[in-house]
Amino acid sequence: MTYAPTSPQRMARTAGLFYLITVLTGLFAEIAVRGNLIVSGDAAATARNILASEGLWRLGFAADLIGGAAYTVVTLLLYELMKPVSKSLSLLAAFFSLVGIAIGGGAALAHLAPLLLLKAAYMTAFTTAQLQAMALFALRLHANGYLVALVFFALYEIVLGYLIFASSFFPRVLGVLVALGGLAFFVNSFALFLAPAVGNALNSYLLALDGLGEISLTLWLLVMGVNAPKWNARAYPTSVS
Repeated sequence: MTYAPTSPQRMARTAGLFYLITVLTGLFAEIAVRGNLIVSGDAAATARNILASEGLWRLGFAADLIGGAAYTVVTLLLYELMKPVSKSLSLLAAFFSLVGIAIGGGAALAHLAPLLLLKAAYMTAFTTAQLQAMALFALRLHANGYLVALVFFALYEIVLGYLIFASSFFPRVLGVLVALGGLAFFVNSFALFLAPAVGNALNSYLLALDGLGEISLTLWLLVMGVNAPKWNARAYPTSVS
């Protein structure tokens, strides 16, 4: 009989495209916006920077939302791609990712909070210094909320890395890199929660390890896609052409 399965190559390359959007929007929000405007430990300077670059700050908020939406698409497509390996583990991975996306969306509200505090007429009961301190506190909440989200993204990457390793239609080394990146995320978040000095010392190395895994997966999906014959063999083992 004739059978026309869903194109795994199309799913893989679409996932790669949306993964790239996630990476680029995340880098923009974290480096170009927060990295440039937040002055660590200086509430007054941070407030001045945000108010002076309000448009850029709002773009950072929009970038966070776009990145979350794009990663939701990535999660759905990778669930479909990895389902032939293990439906239950693919579902578990997707659940971890969606929880992380939801927490990240909540944390994004804290990114917007400084503008709500510093520009609202009804906040005149507070002094300028108090409002600036509350704005910086909101940004600390944002950072810690994102760390919580990263715990679930870490679990997602660890399970996804295993699925990629076991798949046969992706290179095993890619699965190892993704799983190691997830482990790095996990260690990074808990180190910053439990031993901030240690976490800060390790932060750049652990984030670089995760970045290697995520960028490798993004580029592989975009450029190479998936081994379609092997994917079809696992997805439709009893199909007859």
